[in-house]
Amino acid sequence: MPLPIIESPKYEVQIPSTGKVISYRPYLVKEEKILMIALESQDAKQALNAIKDVIKTCTFNTIDPEKLTMFDLEYIFLKLRAKSVGETTTIRLKCDECETYTNVDINLDSIPLFWPNGEKTNKTIKLTDKIGVTLQYITLDKMSRFNLNLKNDEDKLKIMTDMISASIESIYDQDSVYAASDSTKEELDKFVDMLNRTQIESIEKFLSGMPRLEKKIEFKCCNDKCNHDNSMTLTGLQSFFA
Repeated sequence: MPLPIIESPKYEVQIPSTGKVISYRPYLVKEEKILMIALESQDAKQALNAIKDVIKTCTFNTIDPEKLTMFDLEYIFLKLRAKSVGETTTIRLKCDECETYTNVDINLDSIPLFWPNGEKTNKTIKLTDKIGVTLQYITLDKMSRFNLNLKNDEDKLKIMTDMISASIESIYDQDSVYAASDSTKEELDKFVDMLNRTQIESIEKFLSGMPRLEKKIEFKCCNDKCNHDNSMTLTGLQSFFA
């Protein structure tokens, strides 16, 4: 006789970069095992791949994680983790005074996306009286093509050009709108090379304005000889699972 099948509840979450609402279910024990093995490996690439696989499965294969931005991925996984294991997690934080570690409980649902510029940056940027660009946040599949650990200044400049090219969704003038997907990489790079410093900085402002998971945490040191009142800001997904 077959055993009964437990149906998982469904929830909804909004993809921050697009505003699209998607359905998801909590991850199951078999998926949690995959995550635990990947996280315990201390291999960042393996952990990221495990998170992407779990998100794809738990959203019923309706989204491709490679088409998400990093802040999309972190935000969705945080919501997924809250519904799967519990909204509260305990992390160990070090006291600024005596360096004693204190266990601190954090409500995962209370962690917001922080916008560095205070709000979403305008995606449409006017470069001249006649020409402008509409930008997009860089997705994981595009980000994986960049070697962000380069030290040579010339290589760093090349990477910045590549990132700006990858962030262009379309270019417009008085007559038409030109989708970046219809242009070659060489054409986009040539367009970027023709921009002046002020125009480049307006695009860089958009890129630097990408949101991130961030929360200010206040806690009292557990060391009775210290009892120092600490205040620190945690940033990024990994900070909330320390």
